[in-house]
Amino acid sequence: MTDEGIIFASIDNNETHRLRMIMDEIFGEDNFIEELIWKKSYGGGAKSKHIVNLHEYVLVYARNKEMQGEYILPPAKSVLKYYKHQDKKYEVRGPYRLQPLATTSMDERPNLRYPISYEGEEIWPDKQWQWSRERTMRALENEELVFRKAKGKWTVNYKQYLRDETGEERGSKPFSILEEAYTQQGTNEVAELLGSGKAFSFPKPSALIAHLLRYSAQSGSVVLDCTAGSGTTAHAVLALNKEDGGNRKFILVECEDYADKITAERVRRVIKGVPGAKDENLKKGLGGTFSYFELGKPIELGSILSGNRLPNYMELARYIFYTSTGEEFDPKKLNEKKNFVGESRNYKVYLFYEPDIEKLKNIALTLGRAKSIGKPGEKRRLVFAPTKYLDQAHLDELRIDFAQLPFEIYELAR
Repeated sequence: MTDEGIIFASIDNNETHRLRMIMDEIFGEDNFIEELIWKKSYGGGAKSKHIVNLHEYVLVYARNKEMQGEYILPPAKSVLKYYKHQDKKYEVRGPYRLQPLATTSMDERPNLRYPISYEGEEIWPDKQWQWSRERTMRALENEELVFRKAKGKWTVNYKQYLRDETGEERGSKPFSILEEAYTQQGTNEVAELLGSGKAFSFPKPSALIAHLLRYSAQSGSVVLDCTAGSGTTAHAVLALNKEDGGNRKFILVECEDYADKITAERVRRVIKGVPGAKDENLKKGLGGTFSYFELGKPIELGSILSGNRLPNYMELARYIFYTSTGEEFDPKKLNEKKNFVGESRNYKVYLFYEPDIEKLKNIALTLGRAKSIGKPGEKRRLVFAPTKYLDQAHLDELRIDFAQLPFEIYELAR
C-alpha cells in the first residue's frame, strides 16, 4: 500500500473482533478510520432462532491516517430534488435549497444567540442560531438569507447552493451505515451476467463496492482485491469509470478453480456488454480492458539452491530477471556469451556469473566488463554480479544500475 492507501475488510460478526485486533497490530490503532455497518438484507429471517441478523461489517484502515483527505460523496439523487430555487448566482453556484438558520440544539452557546436586524425589527432565535454573528452578517450582506413572516413570527433560512463559489458541486459525507446495496442485488447481477444466480454464492453487490470507491479511489487509483470471488470489484471499478470518466485500474487475485470461468468471464462480459441486461450501460458494455494471467510455479531461490550446488546460468537468470523487473522471462532472448538476460520495459538486464564457486570468487563488474556489454542506449542497464570495481561516476556515465547477486549465492561464493 502507498502512504495514501486505504483498505476495506468485509467481515461478519463471527470474526469482527479478532480481525479488528489483527488490523490494529498491522496498521496501528491510530490508523483505524471506521467500522462500517453494511445492511446486507432487507427482510426475512424465518430461520433465525433468536434475533434476525441483517448486517455485516466493513473495517476501514489507512496506511497513514494523516495522509487521508476529506471523504466526500457526490450529492445523492434523493437530495438533488430539494435544490429547486434559483437566484442571480445560478450560473456559477447552481440552484439552492433553503435550510433553517435556527437550531433546536440545547447546548449552551451564548455566542450563537444574538438578534438579526431586518425591516426595522430584531429577530431572535427561540434557542440559538447555527452560525456565528460574523458569518450570519456576511450571508445577509451577500443576500443569502431568506426571511418569512407568518402569524407575526419571523423565520430565517439560509441558501444552501448546489455548487461552491468556484462552481464545484456540493458533496456529502459518507455515513457509517450502508444501505440500499443488498446481497440479493449481487445475486441478481451474477444471474444477469452469467445466466444463473447459483453460479456464485453470496456475491457482493457492485453498488456496495462502488459506494466505497466513490470517496476513496481517485481517478487514477489502483484498486486491489486479493479475494476477487465473482469479480464484483472489477465490475464496480469499470462502472465508476464509465460514470465519471475516471481511469481507475483494478488488480484481482483469485486462486480457486472458477477464476477463469466465473471471475474473469464476468469481467469480459461487463466490458463487452450483455444484450439482455436491464441496465443500459451494462447492455452496451462498460468498456475498458484487462489481462488474465495464470500463476506459474513459484520462483524461489531455495528451489534452485541445493546444498553447496549453485544454480546454473539459466536458473539464476530467470530468477533475477523476474524478481527485479516483475516481468515474464523469455529464455529465447538469453545470450549467456554476452551476459545478456533480457529486456524489460525499463531495463536491459545483464548477468556476470559462473555456477562454479571458485570461478565466482574472481568475477566482478570491471570497467572492461561494463564496456563489453556495448554503448549505453535509451534504456539503462541493470547488471548483476558478485561485486563491482567501478565507482558511481563511471556507473552513471555508462547508464548502469548495479545489483549484487542474491545474498545466499554470495555467501556460497565466499
